[in-house]
Amino acid sequence: MTTFVLVHGSYQGGWIWQPVARQLRGQGHEVYAPTLDGCAERAGNLRPGITVETQAAEVAQFLFYENLHDVVLVGTSSGGMVMAKTAEAARDRVGRLVFADALALRHGEKISDIVSRPSAVNTELSLGPSREDAEGRLFADLDPELRAWAVERYTLHPIAIHKQPVDLDTFWSQDWDAKVIYCQRAPNPGEAHQRRCAEALGASWHELDTGHYPMLSASDALAQLIVDG
Repeated sequence: MTTFVLVHGSYQGGWIWQPVARQLRGQGHEVYAPTLDGCAERAGNLRPGITVETQAAEVAQFLFYENLHDVVLVGTSSGGMVMAKTAEAARDRVGRLVFADALALRHGEKISDIVSRPSAVNTELSLGPSREDAEGRLFADLDPELRAWAVERYTLHPIAIHKQPVDLDTFWSQDWDAKVIYCQRAPNPGEAHQRRCAEALGASWHELDTGHYPMLSASDALAQLIVDG
């Protein structure tokens, strides 16, 4: 049995991992898919000061209090940054990393250095797509029923996650057992960015012929890639 902690990305919550989590649990694995601070059902907690580092600190504390060891961390989209910071903070509890079409920023970079598309909705504390944009662009390649399910659940994301540079002082200088999964139909974060990650970590490279939400559009294939060491 393997312990998996699945880290979601922007405009998401732990809900987005439900199909993958169901398959992994069906194989006998222990699976956690926490919703990050200020997101989804925790959007009521939105406030100044929610950053990659604070979200990662919370996940690292979760690993500690649940006494989890040799964990496989899986991050997608901006969750790749949270995953990396969590791994840096809880190195002795992490066995393997999986970047699933994930952002893998270097120390001092921010999302806007990699993804330049503006957000339709911007507030003092959050940003993200409009409902129309979420339906017509973010989740456009999903089956209609699944798209409607996802659109009902997406939320704006804490703004500092996108605007502030990440603090990854030691992550890139450490040795990791890592895997990078590139989604061929996703324009962002893009192949070049993810190949940079794979080359820097000496990670294995895998591709899926799907969009940026493989946990919904290709859950069977993604679950198998996550399980395979």
